Amino acid sequence: MADTVELFTSIGLSEQKAKETLKNGALSSTLRDAIVQAQNVLGTSGVDKTIGTLLYSMASRLKDTKRLEFLSINIAQRKISSELQLAAALEFLKSHPQDPISQSDFDEACGVGIVITPEQIEDAVESVIKKHKEQLLKERYRFNIGLLMGEARSALKWADGKVIKNEVDMQVLHLLGPKTEADLEKKPKGYVVTPNTMNLLKKHLEFTGGQIRTRFPPEPNGILHIGHAKAINFNFGYAKANNGICFLRYDDTNPEKEEEKYFTAIKDMVEWLGYTPYDVTHASDHFQKLYDLAVDLIRRGHAYVCHQKGEELKGHNVPPSPWRDRPIEESLVLFERMKKGLFAEGEATLRMKMVMEDGKMDPVAYRIKYTPHHRTGDEWCIYPTYDYTHCLCDSIENITHSLCTKEFQARRSSYYWLCNALDLYCPVQWEYGRLNLTYTVVSKRKIIKLVETGVVRDWDDPRLFTLTALRRRGFPPEAINNFCARVGVTVSQTTTEPHLLEACVRDVLNESAPRAMAVLEPLKVTITNLPENAKSDVRVPDFPANEAKGSHTVPFTRTIFIEQSDFREVMEKGYKRLTPEQPVGLRHAGYVISVQKIIKDSEGKVAELEVTCCSSETAEKPKAFIHWVSKPLACEVRLYEKLFLHKHPEDPSEVPNGFLSDINPHSLEVIRNALVDTSVKTAKVFDKFQFERVGYFSLDPDSTANKLIFNRTVTLKEDPGKI
Repeated sequence: MADTVELFTSIGLSEQKAKETLKNGALSSTLRDAIVQAQNVLGTSGVDKTIGTLLYSMASRLKDTKRLEFLSINIAQRKISSELQLAAALEFLKSHPQDPISQSDFDEACGVGIVITPEQIEDAVESVIKKHKEQLLKERYRFNIGLLMGEARSALKWADGKVIKNEVDMQVLHLLGPKTEADLEKKPKGYVVTPNTMNLLKKHLEFTGGQIRTRFPPEPNGILHIGHAKAINFNFGYAKANNGICFLRYDDTNPEKEEEKYFTAIKDMVEWLGYTPYDVTHASDHFQKLYDLAVDLIRRGHAYVCHQKGEELKGHNVPPSPWRDRPIEESLVLFERMKKGLFAEGEATLRMKMVMEDGKMDPVAYRIKYTPHHRTGDEWCIYPTYDYTHCLCDSIENITHSLCTKEFQARRSSYYWLCNALDLYCPVQWEYGRLNLTYTVVSKRKIIKLVETGVVRDWDDPRLFTLTALRRRGFPPEAINNFCARVGVTVSQTTTEPHLLEACVRDVLNESAPRAMAVLEPLKVTITNLPENAKSDVRVPDFPANEAKGSHTVPFTRTIFIEQSDFREVMEKGYKRLTPEQPVGLRHAGYVISVQKIIKDSEGKVAELEVTCCSSETAEKPKAFIHWVSKPLACEVRLYEKLFLHKHPEDPSEVPNGFLSDINPHSLEVIRNALVDTSVKTAKVFDKFQFERVGYFSLDPDSTANKLIFNRTVTLKEDPGKI
């Protein structure tokens, strides 16, 4: 192992990266073989960091390892000397699986031997800057520099992106001079105004009457989690606070991942949180309109049909499309052919001619998927992407405020660009920071792993932080809403600990959960100075702090059950409950009991107590009062703790072996023989109670008429270890 780490560090990997690579058996084996092949070519000169980086990148992306030797040799010989060339090489090998490989065809496809001189880069950048000079001088450093980069790279396919960027920066500086104070002022959020903006806004206002209109737009491919609760609260809450309306719009543009159960669950959770959508819409409602707008976008010269493969379009160092400047009529014909199903999946896409704020060029607007849609069936085989659909659906539905999380800030310019390119009403986009919780994972893929490996039962396992799981655990929706309000809406991402959410839960349940008495680990107590058939009814207030809110009665007989932990055979300093020398009061019953006899089982464990009782009015005031049950119902109780041991189970530096290695073995404790008083016998699923001195509990859907099952929602505020 040490030898392999040394081999990997010799090509420029850090020791940590080398050790991480070793954990992936397939990758480390491929990389080791690639290094050996390269060393055979290079001999004593060895593998330098540039070659090493490409070998690592190749090893992590190569699907067909029979091409490993061929690619390793080409990298070692510096025929493949950049990430751009490597991407082209991988694509060439994927599309040419048969032997033998034509070296000349390979060289041509990958730009082998093409040398881009500094003079060529200088000329290309100069030409691009000249083209945009007027706008550059007007907007100065607010101009989208990514556009200059994209156009220069289109002219010089195999040029090093970093060298182009340096040349662009240098020539822009030469043209504009150093940044002034005005240049350094923070760029405003910038709603883009076009000559037709005011006319479009006027028509929008005629339709809406100036009403605030927001939307909550989830993808129906997973269950909502605590982060979504913040989005729901912000979108619905902002509309409500301004006498506006909020739509629930399903972003159903990916038919492969969508299921009806997710549509239903999402709507249920929105309504459970207390919100009623003004209308429930779907992106698919607008498929025909979106297609018509795409045709219009092509006609306006802002979109084109492209044949670059999916692999080529990944990441930010994407080679420029050779089809970017194809004739408009040609793209119109090809887009129609895409719609008619005359291309295979991945053979063609429709791309928009624009550069995003992060420098990503020409995002995809439509792709081909031969998957039936849950609502439109086989009517379509091309589906719009988020980048294309989102702003157009907002515009079509006359949304006023597109409220989205911070990661969509890089898409704001594309949002405004697309509406304006089509001369449509453009809503305003506001971003806010995501809400994250420690000690949990919320990604669909990871929750599926937890379910498949049997760590949790399903999406609503009460140890998760999906909204269905929180409901099952007994978290009231008001508490979740209050938590979102306390966290607030800021631009920065918020990472919060679960105990802050639990505090909100206690605040609500303290006022809303009626009291009951339950004993989790029962100890039988016989009151010997009461007759065999003694029975009385004890009134227990549902809310001791406000007895006007009602009460219930429980039976009190000669036999009661108390918690095992409420008795100690040997007195300890500071212990205030029942011992042979120390009496204790019974809550609500009006009695104080004193131990007369301890009965043990064959193993010497305390099995029963015989006690006498006297009225609490005549007895000396005891140091403590404990809860009890008599003629109780048997029930099962499930006690939950954090699912993960570390705060950030997805962080490799905190949990090197992955989140599945970080499971808390004590995250669930099931007590099958607990006892609860009869006041809960008519409880319905999700009804909540405070079991006095124990915690807050909610009735689980697994309950039957014969066996009630309670989930512990949260503990009481008091330290559970308090004596």
